[in-house]
Amino acid sequence: MPEPPTLVRRGRLLRIGAAVAVLLALVAYVVVQYVFGGKADPRCKVVSGNGDGASYDLGADQAENAATVAAVGTSRGMPERAVTIALATALQESGLRNISHGDRDSLGLFQQRPSQGWGNARQIMDPAYSAARFYAHLDEIPGYSRLPLTVAAQRVQRSGFPQAYAKHEPDAALLAAALTGRAAATLTCEGRTDDEPGDPAKVRAALIRDFGRGVAPRSGPGGPDSTVTVPVDAASGGGEGGGGQRGWELAHWAVARAASLGIERVSYGGREWSAADSGKEWHKPGKPGKADGTRTDGQRDDATTGADQVRIVVGH
Repeated sequence: MPEPPTLVRRGRLLRIGAAVAVLLALVAYVVVQYVFGGKADPRCKVVSGNGDGASYDLGADQAENAATVAAVGTSRGMPERAVTIALATALQESGLRNISHGDRDSLGLFQQRPSQGWGNARQIMDPAYSAARFYAHLDEIPGYSRLPLTVAAQRVQRSGFPQAYAKHEPDAALLAAALTGRAAATLTCEGRTDDEPGDPAKVRAALIRDFGRGVAPRSGPGGPDSTVTVPVDAASGGGEGGGGQRGWELAHWAVARAASLGIERVSYGGREWSAADSGKEWHKPGKPGKADGTRTDGQRDDATTGADQVRIVVGH
């Protein structure tokens, strides 16, 4: 028996009402996310220094953790291969995110377990600490740099899925080449989306935390309120983008930490990265304003920054 016309109309109205409700909910979400400041997280990109077109995209939080892992490794005298192994392991275990959960009591970038002697929960949730513990175990493996990555990682991690590390090796190798400074001017990131000013003191503290007290960050020529300079041994190896390997390691670290530390510009070896040109390649800075290279904001142009220092300018 066909339904009465009244019931048919009522059913149609209910369906239309439900569709309108879904549409309104979608509109409300868009308004909240985009009109009132909910924006996508900043992204980073690393490209191959070999000109083969290889690249890897990742979030700013992942890049920040990767930069810490690399800095801790090189500060311990570990080679680039060790950094690649560590980064591939963290990509598999946590996606390079410092997560507070995992299988049983596993925590952090490397999913280390307090019950297995890796440290307490607070320590393991410190990326610098967890990376140092990983390298300490890796360094005890004879000939680890000559082993397949999956074998070296597995001897540290003792994972139930040892072959899973292999798929991350190409991306980890790209990151390691950039973050150890061997591949110059190959890491770029988007600047952060809020207008909160950065703090040079926090930049200096983060440098010492990741690299140790061997770095000597100080106030730069741009003024103590906005600039941090890090001296670099100009003889620390060459790079295609100009400057030395140590300098590019520090410069890429700063770009990777730009979103969390409010870094506005990074200059090294006659090249500059700027948050205002988020995601664009490193470039030779222009010389707006006067013929002597003074910028329109009153600061010296960053082209004067050579291979002897990395210059980090925070937003203000």
